[in-house]
Amino acid sequence: MLTDLRVKDLGVIEDLTLTFGPGMTALTGETGAGKTLVVEALQLVLGGRANPGMVRTGAPEALVEARFEVGEGRDAREVIVARSVPAEGRSRAWVDGRMATVAALAETATDLVELHGQHEHRALVTAGAQRDVLDAFAGTDLSRLRALRSQLRSLEDALAALGGDAQQRAREADVLRYQLDEIAAARLDDPAEEEALRREEDRLADAAAYREAAFGAVSLLGGADEAGARDQLAAAANALAGREAFAEARARLDAAAVELADVAHALRADAEAWEDDPARLSEVQERRRLLAGLRRKYGEDLAAVMAFAADGAARLAALEDAEGEGARLQAEHDVRRAELSEAEAAVRAVRSRAAGSLARAVAGRLADLAMPAARLEVRVADAGAGEPVELLLGANVGEHVQPLARAASGGELARAMLAIRLVGSGGPDTMVFDEVDAGVGGAAALALGAALHEVARHRQVLVVTHLAQVAAQADAQVSVVKRASRGRTVTSAAAVRDEERVTELSRMLSGHPGSDAARAHARELLGAGRTA
Repeated sequence: MLTDLRVKDLGVIEDLTLTFGPGMTALTGETGAGKTLVVEALQLVLGGRANPGMVRTGAPEALVEARFEVGEGRDAREVIVARSVPAEGRSRAWVDGRMATVAALAETATDLVELHGQHEHRALVTAGAQRDVLDAFAGTDLSRLRALRSQLRSLEDALAALGGDAQQRAREADVLRYQLDEIAAARLDDPAEEEALRREEDRLADAAAYREAAFGAVSLLGGADEAGARDQLAAAANALAGREAFAEARARLDAAAVELADVAHALRADAEAWEDDPARLSEVQERRRLLAGLRRKYGEDLAAVMAFAADGAARLAALEDAEGEGARLQAEHDVRRAELSEAEAAVRAVRSRAAGSLARAVAGRLADLAMPAARLEVRVADAGAGEPVELLLGANVGEHVQPLARAASGGELARAMLAIRLVGSGGPDTMVFDEVDAGVGGAAALALGAALHEVARHRQVLVVTHLAQVAAQADAQVSVVKRASRGRTVTSAAAVRDEERVTELSRMLSGHPGSDAARAHARELLGAGRTA
C-alpha cells in the first residue's frame, strides 16, 4: 500500500507531500490543476520514462519519493523508492536508500502498483500479467508445473556441468586416451633425463677424440714409464725432506701426488673402456627426438609433460565416470520431460476451460461501466501449458478484438482493467486509475464509482476523477488546487473532509460550490456512497 508520496519541482508542483490510507482515495480538482501530474510523478518513481522538460522552470532537478507498506504482521516491511530527473543529464533512481538502475526500480514497482490511465498503461498488457489474471480466475494449480520445470533446469545444469553431451565427452575421452598412451609409452620417470642423454650423445658422437684427450691427460700426469706432473710433485717433496718447518707442505704434496695418481688411473680406465658404439648413439638420438616431440605437444619440459599426464588421467577418469552419470541424468531428464508434457497439458486444459467464463464475466462488468457493446476474448495457446495467454478487447460494436493496449482509448482501457480486476483476483496491493471516467456519466458514473469501491475492499485504489458520483464513493478525497504564488503557478493538494468535501463535490457537480442545491446533492451522494 502506498502511504506517502513527495513530489518536488515537477511541472507546476513546487513541493507536495501526500499521505494515503487504505481503501479508495479520489483525487479531484479543476481541469489543469495538476491531478494527472500526481499520477505522472508515480509513473516516474516507478520506473517510467523521464524527460528533462518535466523539471520545474528554474529548478536544478525534479524529485519524487514514495513509501510503501508491503506484507502484513511479522512479514510487514517498508519499501522506499525515489527518482530524480535533472534539468540536464540522466535521471537517477534509489530503492530503499540504495542507488539502483531504472530497470531495477521498474522491476520493484511491478509488485507495488498497477497504473491505468491515459498516458501509460503499465499493468495487464504483458503476457505474464494476463496469464496471471486467468490463473487467478481459474484457480490454476501451478505447483507441479513449476516443480517439474525447476527439476528439468537442475538436470540440464548437471548435464552441462559434465562437459557437453555424451558424444562430446566420448570424443574428449578418445583424445585423452591417445595422449596418455603416447606419454606412457615413453616410460618417463626422470625429469632430468634429457640433460643426461645430451651429455651421452656428445661423448658417443666423438669417442675417438675423447680417448685421445684422456690418454693425453694421463701422459701429462705421468705413469710408470713416463715423467710427468707426479714426478715433479715427488721431486718437490724430496727437496723439503728433513726440513721440519716444511712438514705440512710436504704432506700436502704427498696427498696431491696420491690424488693425481687416482685421476690418472680413472682417466686411463675410462679411455680404455670407451669404444665407438654407433648403435647406442642412434638409440640415444632417437630417444632425444621422442622426448622433444612430447615437449612440443604437452609441455615446455619433461616435468610439465609428466604433470600433463597426471592431470589428463584425472580428467579421463572423470569423463569415464561421466558416461554413467550422464546416462543416468539423461534418463531422468527424459522421464521428467514426459511428466512436464502431461502437467502442461493439464494446466492448458484448466486455462482453456476458464477462458470463456472469464471473458463472459468481464463483459458483464464492462456493460455496467458504460461499455455495453464491449467484448473480451481470452486466447490460450494450443501447445505446452497454453502460453502465452492473451486478452483481446473489442471496445465498440463492429470492431475486431485487438490486444488490450491497442483496443481502446485510455479511459476505456482503464475501465477494461477495472472490470478484469473485479472478476479476477491477484495483482499488486495498489491500483491507480487516471481518467477512468472519461466519457462516462449518469447511472454509469454511479456504477463506475461502485465498481472502484468494490475493488478497494481488497486493495488500495487511487482514482483521478472529474465525476462527483465517483468521488463521493471514495473512502477519502484529496483536492488538488492550482494557484499563483510569488508570480509563479503552484499546485497544492490536501485531504478534504466533512464540509470541505461537500464543498468540493458541489464544485464538481455544478461549478458553484456555494449552491444550496449542489450541496444538498453532494450530501446525498456522500450518504449513498457510505451505504453502498
